[in-house]
Amino acid sequence: MSSIVRYKREGSVLHIKSYEYAVRITKMFLHLSEIDWRLRAIYQQVLRSGTSISSNVHESEFAQSPADFISKLSIALKEANETLNWLNLFLDTEHLTEKEFESMASDCNELIALLVSSIKTTKKNNNLTN
Repeated sequence: MSSIVRYKREGSVLHIKSYEYAVRITKMFLHLSEIDWRLRAIYQQVLRSGTSISSNVHESEFAQSPADFISKLSIALKEANETLNWLNLFLDTEHLTEKEFESMASDCNELIALLVSSIKTTKKNNNLTN
């Protein structure tokens, strides 16, 4: 038996979906890099922002305070927004098909909605503003 523990937070849709999205972004990066290696630097940007969503969501699990939790999720939200920018660029430069774009952008928009909801709920439950 392996000593490496794999886990998914079964009670957290945000944890699961953000991790699964990081896997998809990684696969997309590998696919795009094989097609046109000249744009690898740009592809690395979407790899960084798309996987950072999951990293920050997972970091938030051990936040030191509600404000720290909100901060981590806010960073994840910014990274998701950046990821959408790169996806739009790839669509407009014909590096993604409309179908590929719609699939990736739809999942990213779902993450954005989950992040916004989590941030708002945490602020409300802890009487925090802005």
